Amino acid sequence: MAARATLSPGSSPPMSSSLAGINDGVSVTLSPDAVPFSPLAPGDREEMGSVAGQFSHYASKLRSLRAGDPASLKTQLNLLFDQLISENYSPNHNIRPEEVCALLIHVTRLVPLSQEHLVVKLCQLTHHLLNQLQVIVDEQTLDVCVCYVVRALAVCSLWTHSEVLQALSTLIYGNGPRCNRHLIELLGDGGVLRLYSDPSQPDMELRRAALTCMANLCLGVPGQASLEDPYRSVCFRVFLQTLQSPKPPDAEELLYCTVIQGAVKGLQSSLCGGKWRFGGQEELGALLAVLKRLMFQGCPGVCVEWPSVLYPAPLPQYETCSTPKPPEPPQNPPTQTSGNKKKKSRGRGRKGGGEDEERDAEPRLQRGGRGGEAWSKTSVLPSPGVLSLYPLWKRSSSDSEFSDPEGAAHSKLRLFHGRVRQGVLLCLLAVVKAVEKRTLYGYWSSFIPDAPIGGPPPLTLLTVVLKDPSPKVRACALQVVSALLDGSRQFLGVAEDLAPARTSYTPFSFSLATAVRELHRSLSLALLAEASAHTLTQIIKCLAHLVCNAPYNRLRPGLLSPLWRQIQPYLRHRDVNVRVSVLTLYGALVSTQAPLSEIQLLLTHTSQEMGLSWRQREGFSSPHTPPSHKYHNSHTPRGSHTPGEEEPGVPWLLQLCVSLVTQPRDDQSDSEGPGGGGATALEPSPVRLEALQVLAHLVRGYFPLCQACLCELGQVSARCLRETDPSIQLHGAKLLEELGTGIIQQYRPDNSQSESCRVPISQVVQFWVDVLSGPLNGALQSHQHPTLQTSACDTLSSILPQAFTQLPEKSQVLCVTVLLGLTYSDNSLVKAAAVRALGVYILFPCLREDVMFVADTANAILTALDDRSPNVRSKAAWSLGNLTDTLIVNMGCVGEVFQEELSDMLVLQMLQSATKAAFDKDRVKSNAVRALGNLLHFLSVSQLTRPGFQRPLEEAVSALVTTVQSEATMKVRWNACYALGNAFRNPALPLDSASWSGDAFSALCCVVTSCQNFKVRIKSAAALSVPACRHCYGDAARFGHVWRSLAAALEHSEETQDFLEYRYCSSLRHTLTHTLTHLLRLSQSQDMPALGMSLVMEEGRGFKEHLVKYLRGEGGTDGGRRGGGTDGGRGGGTEGMGETEGGRGETEGERERKGEERVRTLGETLERLRSLCVDGEEDGDEGRDGGEEERSAFVVVAFLEDVLRSCEELKVSHSD
Repeated sequence: MAARATLSPGSSPPMSSSLAGINDGVSVTLSPDAVPFSPLAPGDREEMGSVAGQFSHYASKLRSLRAGDPASLKTQLNLLFDQLISENYSPNHNIRPEEVCALLIHVTRLVPLSQEHLVVKLCQLTHHLLNQLQVIVDEQTLDVCVCYVVRALAVCSLWTHSEVLQALSTLIYGNGPRCNRHLIELLGDGGVLRLYSDPSQPDMELRRAALTCMANLCLGVPGQASLEDPYRSVCFRVFLQTLQSPKPPDAEELLYCTVIQGAVKGLQSSLCGGKWRFGGQEELGALLAVLKRLMFQGCPGVCVEWPSVLYPAPLPQYETCSTPKPPEPPQNPPTQTSGNKKKKSRGRGRKGGGEDEERDAEPRLQRGGRGGEAWSKTSVLPSPGVLSLYPLWKRSSSDSEFSDPEGAAHSKLRLFHGRVRQGVLLCLLAVVKAVEKRTLYGYWSSFIPDAPIGGPPPLTLLTVVLKDPSPKVRACALQVVSALLDGSRQFLGVAEDLAPARTSYTPFSFSLATAVRELHRSLSLALLAEASAHTLTQIIKCLAHLVCNAPYNRLRPGLLSPLWRQIQPYLRHRDVNVRVSVLTLYGALVSTQAPLSEIQLLLTHTSQEMGLSWRQREGFSSPHTPPSHKYHNSHTPRGSHTPGEEEPGVPWLLQLCVSLVTQPRDDQSDSEGPGGGGATALEPSPVRLEALQVLAHLVRGYFPLCQACLCELGQVSARCLRETDPSIQLHGAKLLEELGTGIIQQYRPDNSQSESCRVPISQVVQFWVDVLSGPLNGALQSHQHPTLQTSACDTLSSILPQAFTQLPEKSQVLCVTVLLGLTYSDNSLVKAAAVRALGVYILFPCLREDVMFVADTANAILTALDDRSPNVRSKAAWSLGNLTDTLIVNMGCVGEVFQEELSDMLVLQMLQSATKAAFDKDRVKSNAVRALGNLLHFLSVSQLTRPGFQRPLEEAVSALVTTVQSEATMKVRWNACYALGNAFRNPALPLDSASWSGDAFSALCCVVTSCQNFKVRIKSAAALSVPACRHCYGDAARFGHVWRSLAAALEHSEETQDFLEYRYCSSLRHTLTHTLTHLLRLSQSQDMPALGMSLVMEEGRGFKEHLVKYLRGEGGTDGGRRGGGTDGGRGGGTEGMGETEGGRGETEGERERKGEERVRTLGETLERLRSLCVDGEEDGDEGRDGGEEERSAFVVVAFLEDVLRSCEELKVSHSD
């Protein structure tokens, strides 16, 4: 393989058919008729005034050349190539890609492969033009040029190959999928790139160039197909093999760094934009192991036995540092000096900062010494009890210790090592994004310290964050940590350290909790030491990801308070991005698991010490202090009072954000771009937007603390809506929506907050009067900004129903009229929001009884149900479900008067539209079936007898039956089951005689026994208990089928393949038992054979056990009594869920009263069945069937007597 890599010019390997005929002009004698090169004519000088003109001139000269005198042609080509290469181009120059492609095709026909110097210049020209003009060649040019360079690699001398490979890499950049004809020559067995990228290739420059070519082949272009998987896998193995191979002993370190960079770039290109598809756990572990090793490339003192493969949850010995060797006499005096300087400054680092931050950490964490001194130049590690908190780059050696040439070489080597580490971390970031989250969880301990166990500190990403001298590398490491943390809430949710620590073993939950604490500690140290604004931004963003995903309600308090205080000074940082990231972190703090008692305490703290850091209190200025002294008090409260002293009870963070949004800055930095000039200029737009988002998070999570400023926040929102920036307007509207939602949450029936602590209704009414008379109307009519209109509609839907009733009539009319009009908007987002808002309004008590409003809303919803947008149809179906809920409520409140006033034609249209929507997408279907159930419940006798309703009725029931039996999502199916039960509540429906009733009962019986989802089974069992009369169940055969299905379902109620379903077992058994008891209460003599046969079998014994528990009030509560649910607490239903478990929320007395009522009802059933037995004895002359009914009735009576007797015995035993 190495011999092939050093081919001589005379050895020509066999070429494929794709190369046949290329450059045929090389062997043709050049004609003397070729146009000779001539100097510029005076008339051409104006045309040459621009770069594009010069390019066109020289390109036309080249295109005019033909085969001619070899010596003359060579001279002209040399001159023209030099002229074109000497120019500096940019994409802004008016040079069309077609001209470049035509030129390249032409010159490949002019330059023979025997003229190696011209071949090199042609390759340089190709790279120069395509790289500077950023041209991706077309398919024809790609084919011709790639054939040319591949043949050049086979024919030309080795000294030319570096330039040829550089041209090849430029040609195939972004063209990997279009190189299919050449992939075999390039990447097949014996392919030229495979040969030159092989670790045995002695020429490191050729290896680097070949790896760059392979990386460009793997590079994906958005919107285009990627390289085929087999060839991508070949490249991946080559890249991984390159990284795993040791550095050749005779290779220069700088060249080796470029080879590593090429392989890392190739890996990144292979992974970007797609999922992991390069093998299983072994390949992933090998890649992670080599990336972790190269994360510390060029770092002094890293003496670690690196594993070749990382496995999930690696053992501690994989991370163990080697035994320190005795110090040897130094061979490099400057290195020894550097090491001594680091030792001297170690104590100062400990003294300078970090002790306060360490007090909250556990002793084990302090002993662990995460991040320690692994990068000390000598291999002597600090003792476990000594922890250096000062990062390495703060203690770097002086440049004066090196001579000039020595210093330049060291600087260049450090630069290259830093680029390698940066590229490796970017590649690791691509791996994290490509691999499934749950797969990566097993490797967390290799990159994030989990549980300090003493001994030398491990080398992790946090070591890079704390110790790497390059701010770019530190920023990349922080991006990787952020990517690992992003979306890890489910994984980190297991963490817990509230319980006392165990001495026998360490639970996984405790290890995760320790990892969270270690992340807090390390990032806090990094925040103290960082001086680079970009890296500082990444640290704060990483902390925000940590705060969003860590389960602080399961961790000991004390993690958030130091962080809250530590980031406060950075609100005055000169860099806008830093200030924005700080606000993002505050938003994460007030939104994570809100409300947290620790955050509540921080928000309500009124001490002057709260607003100042420990440095400011002591008048201390350190390198850690944000480098802005002019902006020291720009947004601290005016005067000498803190916000808490000026306005007691108002969170200082709220006042800060209001100040950032509304008040002009005292001064501006010169790095903020637009909006930074002038004494009255406001904060930059990103800062104001982030402050508005923090306000929204604060209102959402801690509304009781913000409600005192309700009117002031309303004024802030109004001010934002009056501005011209659509983004500011949008966030102002969202803040209004959050305020409205917070008020609604206070008035929810299940809110335990006392009435005196709520915002008074009068104040709520005045708030909305001010809002509706302000700039919100302009936002609702802002047709040029549909997103703002959408948010304004959401704001209208967040009005408290009790307050809406007391609004002035003109305000009510305004809201309704605007929303009805916006349902006909051309923008789907606006239309969806308006339809949803109407779905909220239809539940308002003051509107739901207005027949005209109900009719107008129904017409708007029906129109939206036919919209092309799935989102509009989904919102319309939800609103239709709410509207039909209103119809059912009005049946009970208003009575038949409302049914008579509502148009029969409108009801028919709603029934037909809901039936049609029941066959739409699942998110439409889930609410369409809910609406169908309500409509079937609402139909009156007069409507059911009309011929126009017969077919729509059958189609509606058929749609529900089909949905119950379909493979739709479980939410859709349990809503369909509930809808059938809702329809059964209509006494006017002919359940005993209708042709569709048999299908409805059969579908429910099938689901209750066979569905894997217990919620669906609960809903189907509850639906079967709805019919109130025996005749609704049909004949004895259908009644017996229902009974047997329920009994079988109860017998197998614990059988499931999904462990998560076990939490619904109690609810399922309770509902099944309730339904069977209901059937017993309705049963007649003709039903006795089926019941008696079932009770004497095995399922009868199981039914007895569950019936005894049911009668005593044990087990779950009925899961099918309620329907609907809410959309964010604002009214309306989506799911029809009502299951609860284990009698949750019931007191012992309530359970006893329910049990007594059930026993009484069962006793009445027993007495009725006894009378059936007596009647059967009196009619003793009946036939055989009558005798069987009598015997079965005795079996049922005996069963019930046994059940009641068992209940009495248990009651007596418990009383004793």
